[in-house]
Amino acid sequence: MTEETPLLLSAAELTHEEVYKRFSPARKRVIVALVSCSAILPMFASGSFIPAIPQIARDLDSTGPIISFAVSLSICGAALGSMLFATYSGFYGRRPMYLWGLPLLCLGSIGVARSRTIPQLMICRFIQAFGTSGGLSVGGGVIGDIYKLTERGTAMGIFFAASLLGNAVSPIIGGRLIHIAKYSSWRNVQLGLFLVGFCVYLGMLLLLPETSHPGTMGKDKIEPELADGSEGQPRQKFKWVWLNPFSCLWLLRSPNLLLTIAGATVLFTDYALLIPIAYTIGVRYNITNEAIIGACFFPMGLGNIIGAPLAGMLSDRVVIKWRKRRGGVWVPEDRLRGTLFGAATFVPLSVVLCGLITHFVEGPLGLFLNLVCFFFNGLGVDLVLSPSTAYSVDVMHSRSAETMAATMSLRSFILSIAISGILPSINYFGVVVTNTAAGFFAWGGFLLLWLTIRYGDKMRAWVDVGYSTVEST
Repeated sequence: MTEETPLLLSAAELTHEEVYKRFSPARKRVIVALVSCSAILPMFASGSFIPAIPQIARDLDSTGPIISFAVSLSICGAALGSMLFATYSGFYGRRPMYLWGLPLLCLGSIGVARSRTIPQLMICRFIQAFGTSGGLSVGGGVIGDIYKLTERGTAMGIFFAASLLGNAVSPIIGGRLIHIAKYSSWRNVQLGLFLVGFCVYLGMLLLLPETSHPGTMGKDKIEPELADGSEGQPRQKFKWVWLNPFSCLWLLRSPNLLLTIAGATVLFTDYALLIPIAYTIGVRYNITNEAIIGACFFPMGLGNIIGAPLAGMLSDRVVIKWRKRRGGVWVPEDRLRGTLFGAATFVPLSVVLCGLITHFVEGPLGLFLNLVCFFFNGLGVDLVLSPSTAYSVDVMHSRSAETMAATMSLRSFILSIAISGILPSINYFGVVVTNTAAGFFAWGGFLLLWLTIRYGDKMRAWVDVGYSTVEST
């Protein structure tokens, strides 16, 4: 499907689509590459931290469950930051959010590397996560700015695939460095994250244009004041406006957007497998080498990388197919049809089987089967998340970044609570019960997606939060 392909378009739609031709295909690819690099950073920050939990616990004279709380705290920081950056991106534009957020990532990374106490570590991880938080919410808004409806799923899939590259490589890099230098190397990984963040910042500064549609930013809709209030004087170039970052949460009164918490149920299976990996697979199969533990993340990351573009491409085809079937009528929920198989099979079954295999299957065979399950979990998670994210942008295109921030924040809030109980649950109930519970949680997400597809049009009629039309999406 190309930008020039007609699809039963009205005159209003053709006029609207002109806005997506502001950037050449090559320039769009550069923009996607930049925002994807920014979206890698939160994954890299968490992925390089998790394998180091046992070493950090020993270094700071603490325990694994306490250090793992930093993961939950960082999720909260990312949720708060995503709401703030998304809200202000609608007023000042997308580009400034990257230029304001990435320096916080750099400062937080230095702080984590220099932490000597648990409170210092927690605070700096919060700042670090806050600085990375615009990568996904604002990045999703950027994708919505430059790609039209029937191309957006594919572009969003590529964006997610690139961003999830951090899941595949960061634990390997982090684990390898930790193995080489034991107790001090987890700090070196954080310093490396600072350098990467600084390089991404320079790329944004030099190459990223403003992608917001002309005249749609809040600052474009208010008359700038004169510098001294008199005629003929130069106008102010910048004026700070206080905005409520929590206002985007009011969008969740829409049941369609609220039910996107299905994403939390599938993501929880990721964390249920990865956070305790040193205490489950590591202990069960006598793996003490941090580099090998980190390498166990790779199959899931590979599944993410394959699943995200595949899911995006399939969701675009589903949108085109069903729109043609209806004679040109667009129904946003059609994009979610491609999520059902992954949500019903790959995601829940992979986490349940991992628990059973870890408990009952010994030796190399057990480890191999676990890694196969990791791959299918990563694949299934993206078969759900990529179309769900594109759906949020489709249905609320004029406030795409805020919609993503609201849904991601709710998802993060749920996850931050659920994640904190993973290690205690495994210690108390065991890996089989914990993973089975995560699987049933994921099947609940499948039910939410089915309800949204089945009754989405009726639910949108219950509460109008400014949904997109086919002419404005």
